[in-house]
Amino acid sequence: MSDTRSAAWDTYSQSKPQRRTTNARGETTWFNWTQHADHGPGAEVLDVEPGSRVLDLGCGSGGNLAHVATLGMHAVGVDLSPAQLGKARERWHDVGGMELYQGEALAFLADSPVTFDAIYSVFGAAYFTDPGLMLPAVHGRLAPGGVFAMSQHPAVEGCYGCQASYIPRGAEEDPAVVKRWDYPPETWAAMLKEYGFEDVTAEVVDAPAVGRRRIGTLLVRGVRSAV
Repeated sequence: MSDTRSAAWDTYSQSKPQRRTTNARGETTWFNWTQHADHGPGAEVLDVEPGSRVLDLGCGSGGNLAHVATLGMHAVGVDLSPAQLGKARERWHDVGGMELYQGEALAFLADSPVTFDAIYSVFGAAYFTDPGLMLPAVHGRLAPGGVFAMSQHPAVEGCYGCQASYIPRGAEEDPAVVKRWDYPPETWAAMLKEYGFEDVTAEVVDAPAVGRRRIGTLLVRGVRSAV
């Protein structure tokens, strides 16, 4: 049941519709850290000003990245999936300030000639990359005082470390397989501190009170020292 990660995310892209044209507030772009529509904090988590350079690791179809760009940021997104990036280019072709790259997040961080004022990942590459590799790479690419934030599903109690996610590919095919890394909030906080982040927070944003879905969202944040 093996597959390349790129092909797996292409398959995922085919199963997901484009983002809604407007959210509950009537906004045409918005930032959503959680898997619940119109819920949770927004781009203020990144604490950046217009003109800042912001990087989205695993930008997918680009909804969050487009919103960052409309706020006046230089918004850069990288994703493994050509299909996801194709959806981003189709949907957000008229949004200025966006750059999209196809590739692997760690390689992009290693090869980038610039630093960023904020780096984030919403159920993206930071969820699906060994944090022992990802966190130091992110820290090294942040400008002093820069923010790193990531969101993902909370870990199931007792199921920690590298786990497998299965992506269906149809009745006649085995599912695609990707790895993800699950830890409780306190472990994520300790790892960020170990790799040099300050002002670290790691908490579960509860699901909205309405509806039947009860799983919250783990939101992790840290700052590179300004010194």
